[in-house]
Amino acid sequence: MIALLMILVPLIGGLVAFFLKEEKQAKTWSLLVSLISLAAITYSLVSNNEEGRTFTAEWLPQLGASFALKMDGASTLLCLLGALSYPVIFASTWKSTYSSPNIFYGLMLLAQAGILGVFLAADGLLFYFFWELALIPVYFLCSKWGGEKRIAVTFKFFIYTFIGSLLMLVGLLYMYFQTADASFAMESLYAVKLSGDQQTWLFWLFFIAFAIKMPVFPFHTWQPDAYEQSPTAVTMVLSALMVKMGLFAVVRWLLPLFPDAAVEFDNVVIGLSVIGMVYASIIAMQQDDLKRLIAYSSIAHIGLMSAALFVNNESGLQGAIIQFFSHGVNVLGMWIVVELIERKFGTRKMSELGGLAQKAPALTILLVIVALANVALPLTNAFIGEFLMFNGLFKFNAWYAAVGGLSIILSAIYTLRMIQKVFYGNENALTANNTDISFIEKAALAVIVVAIFVMGVYPSPVFNLTKDTASFILGIFK
Repeated sequence: MIALLMILVPLIGGLVAFFLKEEKQAKTWSLLVSLISLAAITYSLVSNNEEGRTFTAEWLPQLGASFALKMDGASTLLCLLGALSYPVIFASTWKSTYSSPNIFYGLMLLAQAGILGVFLAADGLLFYFFWELALIPVYFLCSKWGGEKRIAVTFKFFIYTFIGSLLMLVGLLYMYFQTADASFAMESLYAVKLSGDQQTWLFWLFFIAFAIKMPVFPFHTWQPDAYEQSPTAVTMVLSALMVKMGLFAVVRWLLPLFPDAAVEFDNVVIGLSVIGMVYASIIAMQQDDLKRLIAYSSIAHIGLMSAALFVNNESGLQGAIIQFFSHGVNVLGMWIVVELIERKFGTRKMSELGGLAQKAPALTILLVIVALANVALPLTNAFIGEFLMFNGLFKFNAWYAAVGGLSIILSAIYTLRMIQKVFYGNENALTANNTDISFIEKAALAVIVVAIFVMGVYPSPVFNLTKDTASFILGIFK
């Protein structure tokens, strides 16, 4: 029942939010709904109730599709990320104002329902349904509340994702007609026996759809513009959660369905991912806009996770799954700081800032912790995943690990440069009247910092949660 609640709570909460006309009501209601989702997934983890982690009901029997949900290790971890992210997003943007706030918050909650549905779906058609459901509210959020170039950017984002979704649908329908029982059930799709040629073209149909969503090089060009033009609360959802849809889909669908093709094209995928890591890191070093810097930094991190998923060893695969969560937490913290800075000073340009540490010590300390976690400093959450992923990449091919390792050096350079330019140095006319952040903003960032250190110091529960998923995937390739 917990699996069903993870979708129903934000879905019903979002629909109710549409009818709340006052801004404070919409904000309070949305925060309450997000806390209920967090309480539900926390209860599931603490109680260890296996029965509540699956749900099946009749949906479209004529098409062989059922409303089947399954919480395995990877999906549970990502549901936890989704449930944790939303209260933090709502709390950190509490002072932000939006036109038609009831519609804004309603669409935000509907996006959460769609994203969590992607993580939970154990039926191919249901997975596709939630894949599209997550996109629709985000499209309207970006196009209505975004920046000056929002229409063109949102249209580009829509075209990319629509083409990817169409390719995936073609592949999914072909797989459906190959099943023995004319079913979209995950087990039936897994059982389909395909020839090498069939696996090849189906692999690329699915991979392109997932690669666009991540995104990985060269399907990444929509991402920096979309992150820049979207309201920061929406950018948080895009960066912390929606990119994980593509990564998770590789684990849940691509690798189990097309293992032979995954082995055949592993060098192609890993090569593109490593190129993207270095390319994005170099571009990030040249950015003055904080949003674009974090956007390119995210592409580099996603590239490493994408590469690690195809190395066909336990270290790389489990490290990638763990990093799904760590990257989401860390990039969320980075976006919170950008939101606070932009709201205070009306700019995101590092060249126009400086000296914030003198009057905002709490913000500075919290940002430095998040930023150092983002470059995988030991004892922080990202160190665990990155160490495992590079270890797995090294076992696969030492040259890939060496070239990809350049992104670590470059990441440290642009991150430390960002800290120095924004928080240290001399104050200017814009930052002279700076004040520290409020209690609720400190609390939101404190949640991120606690998650960083808890997982960095004691990662054992996450290892235990994800080991079965990694073992299952690796078992397919034996």
